[in-house]
Amino acid sequence: MNKIIYLFIIILGGTTYAAAQEKVYNTFKDRRVINTQSVEVLQKKQFDFRVAHRFGDLAGAAGGWQNFFGLENAADVQIGFEYGLNEKLTLGLSRTKGAGSLRQLLHGFGKYRVLQQTTDNKMPISMTAVAMATASTMKSSSDTLAISHFPKFSHRFLYSLELHIARKFENFSVQISPIFVWRNYVLNTDQNGLFSLNLAARIRLTKITSLIIDGNLPFAKKYWTANSGYYAPIGAGLEFETGGHTFQINLTNSGGLMSTDYIPETRSNWLKGEFRLGFTISRVWRF
Repeated sequence: MNKIIYLFIIILGGTTYAAAQEKVYNTFKDRRVINTQSVEVLQKKQFDFRVAHRFGDLAGAAGGWQNFFGLENAADVQIGFEYGLNEKLTLGLSRTKGAGSLRQLLHGFGKYRVLQQTTDNKMPISMTAVAMATASTMKSSSDTLAISHFPKFSHRFLYSLELHIARKFENFSVQISPIFVWRNYVLNTDQNGLFSLNLAARIRLTKITSLIIDGNLPFAKKYWTANSGYYAPIGAGLEFETGGHTFQINLTNSGGLMSTDYIPETRSNWLKGEFRLGFTISRVWRF
């Protein structure tokens, strides 16, 4: 009898330990917050088709009734595909219109889960690393002073290295993301390398609805120079879970959708009404 009780205690203890080691999922519902990527990756053999859109200025000098509060204009458009190669690595390819000086952008990236939060807090955070390469396919400008002049083919390329660190609480998630963007070709008044720090959060309101916020602080000199015309990208929105779909609707002063675009090129000011409506639709299948 004692042996049976002892065996039961061992089994129960092992089960309890396994439960304590359970991994935390859905820190964020989507692989994007608003502007920045989230800490999430796809599961193995999951395929994500996503469409994102940023309209024109809602208010301000370029907004208002004359362009139906920006709905008649498109600041940026994205069509993309992502695939979970395994439980840790997600690969992605997308095309965006581009909202900055460079247009017709092709993006390829790899996203790797480094750490994953556990319920026993022995691993208190989740962490993913992202490496992205962007190429502009636009026609070379004849203006030798334009960033789109492209004296060399390599001048068409931009790169981004990102580290996303997040923690999930019961109905609240927070994320901090150091990001480095490198542009092969810039004007003499600009700099090739640009560091920035992103803060993002998700607050679950109901079973299917969450509030998401996202702010990025670039450390480039031009962002700290008075009247430079550059502003920190900031956004807020709502996220809806609808079965296999995730739908986001947001407001942001960022025109670009990808880090190699919006971090060096955000020129819209929230205080002047230069923010826009945006949405993202993500549809996930398993193959």
